[in-house]
Amino acid sequence: MNEFLKVAIEIAREAGAVLREGFARPKNITYKGEVDLVTESDRRSEELVVSRLQKYFPDHGIVAEEGGGAAPRTKYCWHVDPLDGTTNFAHGYPCFAVSIGLAEDDKPIVGVVFNPVADELFTAVRGEGAFLNQKRIRVSRVEKLAQSLVATGFPTHLRKKSANMEYYWQFTLRTHGVRRDGSAALDLCSVASGRFDAYWEFGLNSWDTAAGVLLVEEAGGMVTDLAGQPYRLGGPSLISSNGGIHRELQQVAAGIAEHVAKQE
Repeated sequence: MNEFLKVAIEIAREAGAVLREGFARPKNITYKGEVDLVTESDRRSEELVVSRLQKYFPDHGIVAEEGGGAAPRTKYCWHVDPLDGTTNFAHGYPCFAVSIGLAEDDKPIVGVVFNPVADELFTAVRGEGAFLNQKRIRVSRVEKLAQSLVATGFPTHLRKKSANMEYYWQFTLRTHGVRRDGSAALDLCSVASGRFDAYWEFGLNSWDTAAGVLLVEEAGGMVTDLAGQPYRLGGPSLISSNGGIHRELQQVAAGIAEHVAKQE
């Protein structure tokens, strides 16, 4: 097994145990902003992941959601979300995960997403396929947007200024439905495993997407920005799909963007 992957799996499972334990207890919640909350479990999970990565790979950079680690200009950099789906976690909704992605020169090469409640471990290494609990996964074969089930997410800050409500409305009219589960990492995993046919969102950070983007690509899907350009970690927009409906998604998104621009 790839050494990077082996370590990432080990650490993700350890962090998942921390989250599973915290999920069963009363939550100690604080806020980073007006609505952007953080729990004690976020911090405990991140401390564990960062300390383990620093032990195994002291020369690697680390970028983590709660500020742990450091990201010097190195060839390898880990992008860590210790608890993706904090709001779900805090409210007792069992949809959250640990997300650990390794990028080489800003290109994801290893991805691990672990849902400790469902005991689902999604893994990928560039060029070696995508897996769920060691079984190969692939994107769906849906070829028409009208026959698809898609997902999105909304920011926790500046929500009134988000244009995504227009996208949500328009894609709802053009698909079987739009789901909003509150975990970007798991949404991307759902595209990779064929549960969703597409997923889009604005304003995601590198730790939200580093692992999930690789999983989608290794499962045979596509990931770009909404304009169809190559997606870069931390970019302003992301659209992922099974590939079969990607062009139609982009065309609809372009029309929505034009409509939104005229309203501003």
